[in-house]
Amino acid sequence: MSAPSTSAPLSVDSPQASTGYRSIEVTTQRGLTAAVRIYGDGDAGGDKYSPIVFFHGFMGLFESEPLLEMLGREYAVYAPVLPGYGPESPESGETVLDDMLDLTLHGWDLVQAITGGSETRPGDFGNVHLMGHDMGAMITAEMAAVSPTSVDRLTLISPLGMWDPAAPIRDIFSQLPFEFPSLLFADAAAGTALLAGGLDFENPAAIEAFQVRNSRRLGFAGKLLFPIPNRRLSKRAYRIGAPTTLIWGESDALTPPLPYASTWDTAIPRCTTTIVPDAGHCVHLEQPTRCAEIVASGPVSQRLR
Repeated sequence: MSAPSTSAPLSVDSPQASTGYRSIEVTTQRGLTAAVRIYGDGDAGGDKYSPIVFFHGFMGLFESEPLLEMLGREYAVYAPVLPGYGPESPESGETVLDDMLDLTLHGWDLVQAITGGSETRPGDFGNVHLMGHDMGAMITAEMAAVSPTSVDRLTLISPLGMWDPAAPIRDIFSQLPFEFPSLLFADAAAGTALLAGGLDFENPAAIEAFQVRNSRRLGFAGKLLFPIPNRRLSKRAYRIGAPTTLIWGESDALTPPLPYASTWDTAIPRCTTTIVPDAGHCVHLEQPTRCAEIVASGPVSQRLR
């Protein structure tokens, strides 16, 4: 496993201010609604590069997503909010989508709604660059396996979805709130500030606020991750035809790179893996510049028309 070496169009070191994001709402063919963040102007790269659609992990989208902001300078970047992570409503899909297949097809429905595609051609940009973190990476990998010719490129960041009985993944549903920072971040103090908005996890009031905010999120995530994050993706991974970039934090305590980086790298036919120092499970938050460099130096996400 080695870092990608191909040249790239993205200059992550350019001294630009944060691009931030704007939000839109889309409705899928099934009639489910979702908020979608757009990073950059939503048309970066024009026809030159495929759009990036990012699926967040079980902790949801953070107010600041520096990796997506960096990528938004060169690419059209879209980040849909998954059911259970936005306002509760009958149309959100929270009570409708029940299993891995539901979420996989919902993912493609979102791509279709975001890019304006048709049933047979998901998006008028042509193929898409799918990107995801942990649970979101699990969903995007399933999407790529189900519809391999619709994905131009796949980027998986600390993915969930594989299982090694010799190295069982920690049960996130049994963790106490104060245990999450060290589980998800190499720098637990910085992780605490990010997860709790600066609140002290030793404080009972902070614990209560954390639990209330995340009860719906983890309740929905449990459909994919409980009791273990394994829906037999390993049986379908051979179908993933897109060039795939794996990004792993060296200090990932939830899905340790040994053995999981190798497990994923072996399962996906066209895969390149980079392990990033000084980062944990949320490597894209702790080392966003390095992650942007990896994305930029991978196989160029190109229009296919």
